[in-house]
Amino acid sequence: MNTAALSGALFKEGEACGACFELRPSLIITATDHCPPNPSQPSDNGGWCNPPREHFDIARPAFKTLAEEKGGIIPVEYRRVPCKKQGGIRFTILGNPYFIEVIVTNVAGAGDVKSVMVKGDKVPWTRMERDWGETWKTGVHELVGESLTFRVKTTDGRSCTAWHVAPKDWQFGQTYEGKKNFRM
Repeated sequence: MNTAALSGALFKEGEACGACFELRPSLIITATDHCPPNPSQPSDNGGWCNPPREHFDIARPAFKTLAEEKGGIIPVEYRRVPCKKQGGIRFTILGNPYFIEVIVTNVAGAGDVKSVMVKGDKVPWTRMERDWGETWKTGVHELVGESLTFRVKTTDGRSCTAWHVAPKDWQFGQTYEGKKNFRM
């Protein structure tokens, strides 16, 4: 529930997906989506996510920890904070035999991913391309049927490798969890 859709000024075309923020007085949220602008409305009356406005669109239960529900839109102070996550980095594999998409989640530390590389048993390290947010893709279809290893680099420059996180018989639509995550 402590997730938020961010206005474009904060979401940065998906690059901030996974980042964590502290909203004052005391709520930690993870950026998970883009709050679309509404150019037909003024920024102070319905166009809350219009550029260049910085806005967090949070779920009602999380909002109620900051203000009374009748408040609607409230001013907040915020700052980036490290993400605290339990367990390893998770990789959800989507796509089909001709292209592979991977959603990278549960990333501790910086939280937002700068790059992802994948390798198979026979396929060398291959850079994946950001599709949107934390969804990364590659057209290297030779990875099907191979054990997959992922290297995740976050925006603070640190890297973490999940060796053979997906076994040779991995399936599309499945999520695999690495043994490691970024330390705080």
